[in-house]
Amino acid sequence: MSLTASARIYADRDRMLPRALIRAMLALVAASLAIAAFARLTDRPLESVPPEAPVIAEAYLLMQSDGMSGAVYVTDLEGNQIADLSPEEGGFIAGVHRVILRERNKHRVAADQPIILQAQDNGRMFVVDPTTGWKADLMGFGSGNAAAFARLLVQSGHGEMDGNAGTQN
Repeated sequence: MSLTASARIYADRDRMLPRALIRAMLALVAASLAIAAFARLTDRPLESVPPEAPVIAEAYLLMQSDGMSGAVYVTDLEGNQIADLSPEEGGFIAGVHRVILRERNKHRVAADQPIILQAQDNGRMFVVDPTTGWKADLMGFGSGNAAAFARLLVQSGHGEMDGNAGTQN
């Protein structure tokens, strides 16, 4: 008798991606990796960093939260209450506090150190953790979230809000 031939399975050509498209996608991935590797190996400076501007208002704040609820309690260095925010009010601020706590845990530094809230002349606001070097430009989180931190700066007595949410005079 004859040998049994194995059946070959062919994909439906209408449902396959064109080979040229797959090769183009792989070339794009390879080019991206090559550019990133070149920049890293040659110590190319970062080009997409926020513009530097003079700091016009600055406050050192202590934050306490009760885990994942979203509630946060904010004081100045002397212990004066700046804000006692419920979970509905303090969600973003508590989220930033959790990120700071995670960074401090990674760097093995004390969690009860102050953060610095800065308003710059160009309207940008930053949250800075001097113990870890972590810094966040609040512009990237939207004007409402930046305004939440701007209110903390105003309540601390270190800034005045103008007509734009999140910017300082």
